[in-house]
Amino acid sequence: MTEIDVARYSLQIDPHLHIWGWEIPVYLFLGGMAAGLMILTSLLAMRKEEPSPAARWLAFAAPVLVSVGMGALFLDLAFKVHVLRFYLAFRWTSPMSWGAWVLVLVYPVSLLVALAGLDDAQAEKAGRFLGGLGLARPAAALRAWAQHHLARLRWANLVVGVGLGVYTGILLSTLGARALWSSALLGPLFLVSGLSTGAAFLMFFRLGEGERHFVTRWDLLAIGLEVLLIVLFLVGLSTASLEGKEAAGLLLGGRFTAEFWALVVIAGLAVPSLLEILEMRLHVRPTRVAPVLVLVGGFALRWIMVAAGQA
Repeated sequence: MTEIDVARYSLQIDPHLHIWGWEIPVYLFLGGMAAGLMILTSLLAMRKEEPSPAARWLAFAAPVLVSVGMGALFLDLAFKVHVLRFYLAFRWTSPMSWGAWVLVLVYPVSLLVALAGLDDAQAEKAGRFLGGLGLARPAAALRAWAQHHLARLRWANLVVGVGLGVYTGILLSTLGARALWSSALLGPLFLVSGLSTGAAFLMFFRLGEGERHFVTRWDLLAIGLEVLLIVLFLVGLSTASLEGKEAAGLLLGGRFTAEFWALVVIAGLAVPSLLEILEMRLHVRPTRVAPVLVLVGGFALRWIMVAAGQA
């Protein structure tokens, strides 16, 4: 008698294999951008120069972006009521448990820093808006307390931002069964990419000239580190194992090669860095081309990593 064993795993056929769709890349992208904003708004506020009105208001953007990203993640959940279980316990060995609580910390820390950073005229406008919601007095009390502890809160905002940015990469790297995701470099890679997209987001608004140069320098540093980490990531995969070589091949001549090199490397890294260098060295008038390309490249990186990891 001849016995035949068939092992078939088809992502498109087997119902028990869940495919991550657009929700996860959106969540990772917005979470990384929020992390970059938290880091950069803290660094901007720590400078000796007085922050511009736009920089003060933009500190409120991080919790908004995190909320939208968590909304996308919520849509992906199969059992949405079970999300509460993340906050009924804390597991030291679970990156998802750490990430769930880091997301919660984003709100009080970033909002307190944003409230304390407003000048009196801006605080008055915010008070009129919050007055209609019955929150004017609590907000004023929180602002007074936050101003008294502002230096510590800014450092906390920066640390939580770093934690959030790293977590967006660790979320994938803990799934070691996927060869493309089994790299410890994903955490740092997503952190510096988030820093770059956060800088790009800030460039869309009316920052002061000194603030613009400060953010641009940080963006160039983040882009340089991102290029280095991508090279190390691909080299590490290519020299690790047969599965790693096959995973790296998806980006080096395989199915996702064109998208990766065109959208991430060229459009998202090379061209924006060249434009920003010309802007700083030759005092070329800044445009929105570079930040748009950085955002496109940042989202493409996460979309390709999520899709290729499931290929």
